[in-house]
Amino acid sequence: MGLLPLILMFVILWFLMIRPQMKRAKEHKNMVAALAKGDEVVTQGGVAGRITDLGDNFVHLEVADKVNIVVQRPSIATVLPKGTLKTL
Repeated sequence: MGLLPLILMFVILWFLMIRPQMKRAKEHKNMVAALAKGDEVVTQGGVAGRITDLGDNFVHLEVADKVNIVVQRPSIATVLPKGTLKTL
């Protein structure tokens, strides 16, 4: 009976913190794997751009006309709907 509160706290911790974090990590991994040329994305640093070239570990983003930067694939935070960059 002395271990019951410890086990109960672990179960609560699992469902409130660990499980949702693992789910978000899996969704982010799938999103990064599905990136394609022409996708409009936002990096974790807040830079918005269009993907011009994809590598195994790096992505080339066009952030303005003839201005390209290279970022790591995992640093892509979100994929924007097509045409979003034109409205910015």
